[in-house]
Amino acid sequence: MSKNILIADSSELVRRGLKAILKPLSSGFNLTEVVNSSDLTAQLKLVPNSILIIDYTSSGFSLDDVVKIKSKFKNLLIVAITPYINAHTIVQAVRAGIESHIKKECSANEIIESINETIKGNKFYCSDIVSQMRNESVDINKIKFNTLSYEDANLTERELQIIQFIAEGYTNSQIAAVLYLSNHTVNTHRKNIMKKLNVNNTAGIVMYAVKTQLVSPNQFSFNSQS
Repeated sequence: MSKNILIADSSELVRRGLKAILKPLSSGFNLTEVVNSSDLTAQLKLVPNSILIIDYTSSGFSLDDVVKIKSKFKNLLIVAITPYINAHTIVQAVRAGIESHIKKECSANEIIESINETIKGNKFYCSDIVSQMRNESVDINKIKFNTLSYEDANLTERELQIIQFIAEGYTNSQIAAVLYLSNHTVNTHRKNIMKKLNVNNTAGIVMYAVKTQLVSPNQFSFNSQS
């Protein structure tokens, strides 16, 4: 396992804070900061077997990015550190490939523990997330990476075509222009696709596209959109 830790967050305050917390590990690890998804991808190309600490809710990042990099960099370990979010988003994050998930409100000890446990090959969730998931009746131990089932999706040829465009980074207006459809029609198709796949964001659609080989990870060119 590489001794490189990437801190991906748009906030300089957060990045500096995490570096200070991780100082006890600095003798054994190289700490690198990235401020957006482009910088993150560039760094991972240099050191693919890294440990990534990311706030996928911060400006410049998204769950789409997690799907993209997890598909391309198979040995990457990801620890998510985010503000409060709902249980469903945490479930989507784990399915997208995140190994461990904690909140920014967690203690410094929990942050360090999350990294140490992830390096060992274990999953780690801070006590706040465990309590939150329990309160929302979600068994976090049963969530698996990319376990969404699409066997009964019954997608049309047009919907499959639109899924491919979405996974390649096209916006609704761009898809509409290419297919000679109205924006409203494309948006309706998009809603129907999400309903059939039982997902609620672009990341879920991309996961389907990768799993069914409509696109390869190298085709990704993500745009930030819901």
